Amino acid sequence: MTQLLVRYSRILEIIGDIVKVHVPEPEAGEVSEIGYGDLALIENTQDPSQLPFMAQVIRIDGDEVSLQLFSGTKGLSTQAGIRFLGHPMQVTFSPNILGRSFSGSGRPIDGGPELSQEARIEIDGPTVNPARRILASRMIRTNVPMIDVFNCLVESQKIPIFSVAGEPYNRLLAQIGANADADIVVFGGMGLIFDDYHFFRQAFEEAGVLARTVMFVHQGSDPVVEGLLVPDMALAVAERFAVEEGKKVLVLLTDMTAYADALKEVGISMEHVPSNRGYIGDLYSQLARRYEKACDYKGAGSVTILSVTTMPGDDVTHPVPDNTGYITEGQFYLHDGVIDPFGSLSRLKQHVIGKVTREDHSQIMNTMVRFYAAAQDAEQKQAMSFELTEYDERLLKFGGLFRDRFMDIRVTLPLEEALDLCWQTLAECFEPKELLMKDALVSKYFPQSGQLKAARTAQE
Repeated sequence: MTQLLVRYSRILEIIGDIVKVHVPEPEAGEVSEIGYGDLALIENTQDPSQLPFMAQVIRIDGDEVSLQLFSGTKGLSTQAGIRFLGHPMQVTFSPNILGRSFSGSGRPIDGGPELSQEARIEIDGPTVNPARRILASRMIRTNVPMIDVFNCLVESQKIPIFSVAGEPYNRLLAQIGANADADIVVFGGMGLIFDDYHFFRQAFEEAGVLARTVMFVHQGSDPVVEGLLVPDMALAVAERFAVEEGKKVLVLLTDMTAYADALKEVGISMEHVPSNRGYIGDLYSQLARRYEKACDYKGAGSVTILSVTTMPGDDVTHPVPDNTGYITEGQFYLHDGVIDPFGSLSRLKQHVIGKVTREDHSQIMNTMVRFYAAAQDAEQKQAMSFELTEYDERLLKFGGLFRDRFMDIRVTLPLEEALDLCWQTLAECFEPKELLMKDALVSKYFPQSGQLKAARTAQE
């Protein structure tokens, strides 16, 4: 018998947004038609005019089924009836979702037409068969020098932006989404205020990429469970675009700490035994299930995941960034409005640097970081009132130029222009023999005296 035709009315308890209902266990030899993650409708029998509550199965313990309500339990009676739909949460997937914005429950929130007649797909499916994965070998250009030059973003990579509250990580994420050379951008926001949502939509619209962008937004005033569904919806849609249409998809998620906090809140309601700092014991597995959706598919497209993970108290040992670091392939550290060249790391950059980028990429990257580290030492000497040499003065000049021209996240440059600017910056501060680089590269790329003089004049 179809579960939709069966109504269960024995509600055991209501705790927060959790409803526990008694469902008789199947007889011997039979299999229950109710599965983890399935949707249910809760009808208030005392007020037939009230719209049904939508809920999701989050636990099955014998004959006790726990449901997480999407819109809260306010106004819900213990005399309500429950019908199970027999399928998990679904999201609309068709070309018509491009340029649209949806809530965490999949409803359009941009004032556009309803898409109820479009095809729907289930979310939170299994990760990709390893045999279908291929080695990452293509770069995603973001036009952010600190990423493209020093820590390349590679197709199929999963990498977070580690930051703290108050930093402009959303501006950086929007800038990357607006400039990245991806076919499709899928945005997932959790716990955002309306201003943040409006900022992202406006940024994508002004950059001309909204027509190839899909947005799933959970605002802070929305039910907690919708925040848990946003990453799964975004990744399910991204996976379909990559597999069925061969698209290069970039998934932007912010903020995964808000996602983990939502998991903790549900775990507390379910009376789970808390782990480190109150988070659920399977936090690592929950994060890994989402991040492992990143993949370069054999004979199809790719899914790349760039997320934001805020660190409470700037503590990298906090459970969320700590677990994230074990799952992902590097990180970008955003502090004081700049991407830190020392704490940031892309573990896949060696697959593209010098192979799909210019021949001087590897050496110029290492040389720039080496001189910036020396500039940091010179700044410490200056702060401690030590006497500075002429070489220290040039290092200080280089450090200032490096921060202004490359580290500021507002700087937008194509990779080749950024590499040329690296050579120009070195030429303004050092002699060719001081670079300790291959002579062939110095002869080919180091600016000639005339070019250098013109550059210095323009700077002055």
